[in-house]
Amino acid sequence: MGVGFIRDKLEIKFLILYIAARVSEPLPLEGMQELTMCDDGIDYFDFSECLNDLVQTEHLRLTEEGRYAITPKGLKNSAICESSLPYSVRLRTDRNIEEYNKELLRQAQVQGKAIPRENGTYTVELKLSDDVDSLMQLELMVATEEMAKDLAERFRKDPEHLYARVLEALYEEQK
Repeated sequence: MGVGFIRDKLEIKFLILYIAARVSEPLPLEGMQELTMCDDGIDYFDFSECLNDLVQTEHLRLTEEGRYAITPKGLKNSAICESSLPYSVRLRTDRNIEEYNKELLRQAQVQGKAIPRENGTYTVELKLSDDVDSLMQLELMVATEEMAKDLAERFRKDPEHLYARVLEALYEEQK
């Protein structure tokens, strides 16, 4: 383990609040852990203890979906204490949060899922949105769940390509 800038549990709590105040939506445990473990001075057991302490002291709350959300008390204390975090940790955390928020936005804008039908087939529902509105909604019937999940995954990887291909096909010269 390398040398970290975070030295004690109080600083870990400050970091957790700093993160919770800046993410675009409440975090699952894995997301909170991933963003918090950005410094070699933090181990999992200290992280876990600090996270539970923040819930017990009502700085964070656990949502019905099992996600961690900051409370008004947590926001207030985060604003007061954030300057106590080492600058290098804040910079690294800000970069990580920016990437995490981009990924959350992407997940909200690009959706693909498999839905079983009564006759044993599946509907693949594909949706693409931008910051303003829905760009495309497409439903396809496929024979198996495996096909449905595969198509949904392929769509999530490159939805813009499919969107462009659909437009291209619709604007093709009629023969």
